[in-house]
Amino acid sequence: MNPHPLAELRCYNAKAIARYYQRRPWEAIWRAIVVLWLLAGFFMGLKLDEWFDRTERNKAKRAKQLRETLTHLGPTFIKVGQALSTRPDLVRKDFLEELVKLQDQLPPFDNNTALRIIEADLDLTPEEIFRELSPSPIAAASLAQVYRARLHSGEEVALKVQRPNLLPILTRDLYLIRWAATWIDRFLPLNLGHDLVLVVDEFGTKLFEEIDYINEGHNAEKFAHNFRNNPRVKVPDIYWRYCSKRVLVLEWIHGYKLTETTNLEQAGIDPQAIIEVGVTSGLQQLLEHGFFHADPHPGNLFATKDNQMAYIDFGMMDQLEEWMKETLVDALVHLLNKDYEDLAKDFVKLGFLAPETDIQPIVPALEEVLGDILGKSVRDFNIKTVTDRFSELMYEYPFRIPAKFALIIRSVVTQEGLALSLNPNFKIVDIGYPYLAQRLLRGESPQLRRRLLEVLFKDGQFQWHRLENLIQIAQTDGNFDIVPTAQLGLQYLLSDEGKFLRRQLLVALTEDDRLHTEEVQRLWNLVKEDVKPEKLWDVAVEAISEFSMRRVSEVAPDWFPEAAFAAFQQR
Repeated sequence: MNPHPLAELRCYNAKAIARYYQRRPWEAIWRAIVVLWLLAGFFMGLKLDEWFDRTERNKAKRAKQLRETLTHLGPTFIKVGQALSTRPDLVRKDFLEELVKLQDQLPPFDNNTALRIIEADLDLTPEEIFRELSPSPIAAASLAQVYRARLHSGEEVALKVQRPNLLPILTRDLYLIRWAATWIDRFLPLNLGHDLVLVVDEFGTKLFEEIDYINEGHNAEKFAHNFRNNPRVKVPDIYWRYCSKRVLVLEWIHGYKLTETTNLEQAGIDPQAIIEVGVTSGLQQLLEHGFFHADPHPGNLFATKDNQMAYIDFGMMDQLEEWMKETLVDALVHLLNKDYEDLAKDFVKLGFLAPETDIQPIVPALEEVLGDILGKSVRDFNIKTVTDRFSELMYEYPFRIPAKFALIIRSVVTQEGLALSLNPNFKIVDIGYPYLAQRLLRGESPQLRRRLLEVLFKDGQFQWHRLENLIQIAQTDGNFDIVPTAQLGLQYLLSDEGKFLRRQLLVALTEDDRLHTEEVQRLWNLVKEDVKPEKLWDVAVEAISEFSMRRVSEVAPDWFPEAAFAAFQQR
């Protein structure tokens, strides 16, 4: 049997797909009729609710109907529903909550078909590869099904086999969705801020990446490399000898679902430890590595008996460029400082607002939304509340959600939801703020040191209370050690880069015509339990030893300018 012509596509190509179906319209017409019939039933229900004044009463019913309709339409539309669940700029809030529940469980396809795919792709029979193979799949999803197996060499593995003829099905649906987008874009009652066809193309690109298992294997190895020094993050090994574009063999993870709290406790796993590694590793993916897992739903995350967080399924990943990571940190700093105008500028830079947008009317709206959330107690902050409030702003202001950040929002909201399922009293700031504070205080890169200065100085004046807050927040993490941080800080002060801070600190200590001994005393009271005099001396010696005596003599005038000596002599 000859393969489908589109099965040879290596990546999403909208033009090639359109050319194929324009020459063979009959292949798409029947599918279009089925899709239109089912969606028409949903939209007719909405219209009837409106005519008979029962919209409010039937909200939950219609949201459930939408989810069931997308599930019935198959793999592409299930993925569309999952993608829409992260797009408050495209979908009403009442539908979002139901789409988040969208499950991609489908009946498994025939075992013999799966075995034929393995043999065709690997040129080996399943018996030649596996000593043991489960008689039926242990899981069946929209794009693949998974078996449990054991290699002849003894390793226990998971075998992932893609559904047959999947690419022709996906390309046909993507062609129809893209064609529909060109017509309905202009009539949508939303300020999308950019072309709906582009949204479809972005979706198609990610979907093609997800069904390429060679790409998934490379993603897993890259992710594992990023966390190579973190023993609490587990990534399965890939057995490349038995992998192809449609077949993936990877290490079997012995773990427990994060939604099964009782099982975790019975296995001796600490739910709080799992929460901490999950949130911290999520922040590291976004703010340090820039390479993040975009689909951390309960089926893709497991807890092990070693209190590890195990990640599986690396089909949906994305990469943040360096400037994006830096701007994200900027946005967090501006949020922390309640600098809403600068935060609005960050939104423009990140693509949430178009470059020509007048941000002045938006600044008060941001202050109203975020000021209320951050207002009385920062501990009450949660990501879901922010996204819900922003979904309301989408209809009033020209906000949009770039594709990358739709994935980020999905990732962060899902992880917060999982953490709440383990601990109903979980607050993301309990872990997120200490992490951010430590990153700023350590100042391991010039960009982070610049952002620390933004936090500590406002209108040219040193903000003593902000430094105190950062230290207090960082100390809420029992593993935080102030000594290495102090060492990095002293090395920075003695460097060329620290020249500005040296002068500013001296001014801060003597500003307002007084010595700020009270502020210094408060800072010392914060850290004195963690810093023994001999330890502090060792830090100072080690930091200074990195500089020659000539370098120390060069920085001394910055610390003790003549004007400062004169001021001290007069006191």
